[in-house]
Amino acid sequence: MDAPRQVPRRNKGFEETHQELIETAVRLISESGTDALSITALAKAMGINRTTVYYHFDSREALLHAVSSWATAQLAKGMDLNLSRPERIGLISRFSLENPELIKLWIDDFVSGSDIRDSYSCWDALVEPTRGTLAEANPGEEIDAEIYCVMLLAASIIGPRVYRNSVNPAASTEEIVARFVREHQRVLARDGLDRNE
Repeated sequence: MDAPRQVPRRNKGFEETHQELIETAVRLISESGTDALSITALAKAMGINRTTVYYHFDSREALLHAVSSWATAQLAKGMDLNLSRPERIGLISRFSLENPELIKLWIDDFVSGSDIRDSYSCWDALVEPTRGTLAEANPGEEIDAEIYCVMLLAASIIGPRVYRNSVNPAASTEEIVARFVREHQRVLARDGLDRNE
């Protein structure tokens, strides 16, 4: 009787492994917080040696930066104009509720003092159209578009967590998302920012 043929193990490419490392780090952070993430913990969770992880990330800080960039990419989907405004708002609110540890990491990037474009590449794409629309919809009023956008971003990312943790812990994710979508829509309509959608 012939021995069972072993299927050769597939050698993953750099990009595939890199992405898997980031996604596993995201899972570890979500389960245990950022303090629990280390090169050793990631290697153990993936069943690989630390050298492989170091090949992709030269330090824990580089790994955390990659995770933060991943979170930024997820939140940037909130700028995808192929989605309706309620879908975009809901996406950001839901991500913030479902990924509290990643949101903490992302907020740390925001308040670190570095250029916001390093943490949120969509910043200029948010501010410039908002500036023009606010000026057009509110003639004679001097509305600071940068401050307005900071307030929108903070409300979108921090608001759902504050509501869940401190205002109504019994509310479901769906209820919170629906309420935030509704209120964001109302504010945007009030300020004339709903005219293009």
